[in-house]
Amino acid sequence: MDLAAAVGVPGLAPARRAAHQRGGRLHGRRGLRPRAEASSSSSSSLSAAAPVYAPTPADRPLRTPHSGYHFDGTARPFFEGWYFRVSIPECRQSFCFMYSEFSRRVLEGFQVTPIWHQGFIRDDGRSKYVPNVQTARWEYSTRPVYGWGDVKSKQLSTAGWLAALPFFEPHWQICMAGGLSTGWIEWDGERFEFENAPSYSEKNWGGGFPRKWYWIQCNVFSGVSGEVALTAAGGLRKIGLGDTYESPSLIGVHYEGTFFEFVPWTGTVSWDISPWGHWKMSGENKTHLVEIEATTTELGTTLRAPTIEAGLVPACKDTCYGDLRIQLWKKKQDGAKGEMILDATSNMAALEVGGGPWFNGWKGTTVVNEVVNNIVGTPIDVESLIPIPFLKPPGL
Repeated sequence: MDLAAAVGVPGLAPARRAAHQRGGRLHGRRGLRPRAEASSSSSSSLSAAAPVYAPTPADRPLRTPHSGYHFDGTARPFFEGWYFRVSIPECRQSFCFMYSEFSRRVLEGFQVTPIWHQGFIRDDGRSKYVPNVQTARWEYSTRPVYGWGDVKSKQLSTAGWLAALPFFEPHWQICMAGGLSTGWIEWDGERFEFENAPSYSEKNWGGGFPRKWYWIQCNVFSGVSGEVALTAAGGLRKIGLGDTYESPSLIGVHYEGTFFEFVPWTGTVSWDISPWGHWKMSGENKTHLVEIEATTTELGTTLRAPTIEAGLVPACKDTCYGDLRIQLWKKKQDGAKGEMILDATSNMAALEVGGGPWFNGWKGTTVVNEVVNNIVGTPIDVESLIPIPFLKPPGL
């Protein structure tokens, strides 16, 4: 179902930029009627689940680069999408919101800021490829716990400083690797109320999604205390105007306030992904090793994604019911596994494959290119480097 911003509350302007409106979708991950352990009518509300609206501070902590709008007003093919996920462990349900700048027509209403999210939408009958409900409402606030980087440090660009340039499109930024949300979501009249539910947000922008990709994300874990956030992904994307492609891949783990980053410019990342049902990744940098394995027996939900060839069309499949294990070690001087830092499992991992073709599994390891890695890995703060606002690239 597509929608665009139209509603308003005092002090909060509709989410829009120029003439572009954002479209979006809301999908439950298992059938038409998710089941909560406790629900109530829309007229009642638990005090513990009452969200409180607050304006977004201009200098809010944990703000990542690329949190703004990247659309530059040109006529070239372009998409810009935001993804938000709230996970409710008590009833093993996840709600995922995907907003994109493809539609110019206001159909329903929603608003979202980094710390507040509200909306009401109806099924418009256009998403025949996936089970839908007639209506959905939501209102919740979010307290960020992790951005993309160490909690007490300046937050990082997920794909390095070159993400400020259109050459390596599509771009990707994790805006909030982990947060805690309080409020309610009403799914076809059934109300889910939650307090401090694990949540996550990211965004993509550019001409279209990669030719082929895989994605893993999880904020709900057993066997560990404190907040843990995992995001891992990779894809096959075109570079520049020619027919050159690359297969970047990364793993990011936040645990106890520390960010463990595994990217091609600081180490290696390997993957072994099935067309559906099995995701396996590992990473190594100078100080740590990580291994991830996830599976699902779910059939998955078909979702639309922005493509260069056909625009926004059904192009990927995902689930929020993945079984996952993550293990993280310190690395010994000889490169072997040393002290184990994290060993945790989940049955609420979000797993996705998209694009294609996926005739067979996809195995690989990131290619080490010293020249490129040295350029990408150089710690350049583009935002501080260009202090004049109108000269900065859009979106920073």
